[in-house]
Amino acid sequence: MGWFESGWGLSLVVFLPMVGAFAVLAIPKAKEEAQKQTAFLFALASFLLSVVVAFQFDYGALGDGSRYQLGTDLQWISAISSRYHIGIDGISLPLLVLSTFVTLLSVIYTWNHFPDPHNPKAFLALILVLATGMAGTFVALDLILFFVFFEVVLLPMYFMIGIWGDRNEVTLPVLRRTTEMRLYAAIKFFLFTLFGSAFMLLGFLALFFRSDMGLVGGTPGAHTFDIELLTEMGGMGVFAGGAAFWIFAALFLGFAVKVPMFPFHTWLPDAHTAAPTVGSVLLAAILLKLGTYAFVRISLPILPEEAESWAPAIAILAVIGIIYASLACLAQTDMKRLIAFSSVGHMGFVMLGIATLTDIGINAAIIGMVAHGVITGMLFFLAGSMSHRYHTREMARLGGNQKLMPIMGGILGFTAMASLGLPGLAGFWGEFMALLASFNPLEGLSLSLFRTLMILGAVGTVLTAGYMLWMLQKVNFGEPSAEWEGHDLHDVDRWEMAAWAPMLVAILGIGVFPRIVFGATNEAVIDVVDGIRAAIGV
Repeated sequence: MGWFESGWGLSLVVFLPMVGAFAVLAIPKAKEEAQKQTAFLFALASFLLSVVVAFQFDYGALGDGSRYQLGTDLQWISAISSRYHIGIDGISLPLLVLSTFVTLLSVIYTWNHFPDPHNPKAFLALILVLATGMAGTFVALDLILFFVFFEVVLLPMYFMIGIWGDRNEVTLPVLRRTTEMRLYAAIKFFLFTLFGSAFMLLGFLALFFRSDMGLVGGTPGAHTFDIELLTEMGGMGVFAGGAAFWIFAALFLGFAVKVPMFPFHTWLPDAHTAAPTVGSVLLAAILLKLGTYAFVRISLPILPEEAESWAPAIAILAVIGIIYASLACLAQTDMKRLIAFSSVGHMGFVMLGIATLTDIGINAAIIGMVAHGVITGMLFFLAGSMSHRYHTREMARLGGNQKLMPIMGGILGFTAMASLGLPGLAGFWGEFMALLASFNPLEGLSLSLFRTLMILGAVGTVLTAGYMLWMLQKVNFGEPSAEWEGHDLHDVDRWEMAAWAPMLVAILGIGVFPRIVFGATNEAVIDVVDGIRAAIGV
């Protein structure tokens, strides 16, 4: 298709959901069915177009200099030399498809599961705006464009948590006041993300002012925000030296908050606990990947020497996050909060893989992102549906769920096994390969340090199995409590099954046939690693 090759197909994948959001808002409030159908059609169109992109993508072109495909490069803001430059490679393609896939399933789930207050029009519009921000981040090849898409997701998620979030009151000893959980979590999410974004923007500006287009065949002394050109300059050593340390530090803060890495993770459990079900699903499945993706797309190729210098610190923080999150999970009583802390640990494995600076490690990180998206997204769907039926998330009260709702209990058991890294399911590959890469990190990195971290990470996998099996024991097994006698605890309904079945298939499919992801990522990852090796001379 010529319009895909010209880049307009990719633009449609990104902006159709935004058009859908305006279309939903234009429908009268009383016509709920029309709002749902419109949101579904636009989400479906975006997903199907992303699948077409995957088929149009030339996998054989990887490694022959045609790194980015199906994109376009147009004048945008000439005053600051920023362009509308988009494109995909093997790293961004799986994440783009994941974002449209999860958005579609979220719209299907909400069909019969809208949170209070009941306002489908606004809620569906926010989901679609989020979809544009998420997909746009994965295709942006200009730093300002990347920043805009990166920030587009901030306000919709803030309103999702602040309006439709948990209304239970919490006491804040530091502030000496009691407030609703949703308000506290929404403000905390907004402030943490805004804090990180400020440093990220400073890093982008520093890269712009230190760039020189004369080095890549342009006007000498002119500057650029173009990620492709900045990557080329990074390989030439343009951003080396003392300033590079501070640029990497600024980018690290911006991206680490979004991941979130320890110790910048504290907003995440509160945001997940307070968010409505679909908000938690989108936050876990896609939004956390924006930070890890940014490390691979921006920090490593543009600042390769600093990436090598920072790799040990990133790896140490990643493993601390794995162990800390696992222990925190064992201390939880709220099922949703346990799943939230588990995300910190899983993102720790992703960052450990990235920190090895090897093709195995970065491949592990990408398949870990995709696997976490479908597995933890599925867990949050389950936690939300169980909370809707039981009106509680306290695991001590949910015992015997397998007898009361056998289908839902079986799905929970399957997904928990995937989350703990059972071979044959999607969660295995990211964890296993991140540990494997830690045994032989990039030449020049400390073997003793990374092998010690590998052992500690392996302990983290045992702890992960421990808290997931403990959660299953508390929730699924045993006899149901007497308090549920007479309650209409119906099992999985058709809307839930329609949203969940594709995720369950993806969990099994990626686990059995990881080439679904590696077939796209491998050559692009090798290209990144080769660039780092050439820049640092190993």
